[in-house]
Amino acid sequence: MSDLVIVRVFDAPRALVWAAWTDPKHFARWWGPEGFTAPSCTMDVRVGGTFLWCMRSDKGEEYWNTGVYREIVPQERIVYTDSFADAKGNVVPPSHYGMPGDGPEENQVTVTFVEHDGKTTMTLRHALTVDDNMNKMVRAGWNGSFDKLAASLR
Repeated sequence: MSDLVIVRVFDAPRALVWAAWTDPKHFARWWGPEGFTAPSCTMDVRVGGTFLWCMRSDKGEEYWNTGVYREIVPQERIVYTDSFADAKGNVVPPSHYGMPGDGPEENQVTVTFVEHDGKTTMTLRHALTVDDNMNKMVRAGWNGSFDKLAASLR
């Protein structure tokens, strides 16, 4: 297993970056890479709570994710499971969306937030057990989303 790690510094206070991850309306503004929208976003941000997020491509293709929040430390840390899903929240394998490989049906994502001088360093650690090509696709997806996140914080 190789963890995908992405560190971003946002020109915004930690409380705002935290809200971007925990408020469904704010989350929907940035979830998904460039060219994608988030038409549906439900989240119960508490330990044991679940989420169901949808990304829609500019071609109308929908990709759903679901998971369970495992750890919540307000404004410091979020740990959750992440799985592909159908629109009803049922976990499906990556092949459901035509993705290659036999990736696991569940991964863990950890996001930490540290504020310094009014800026927030956000570190994402996505535990992955996928091939290098899929790892590159996941990294590109996260980075595209984080570009939109940065714009949403202005």
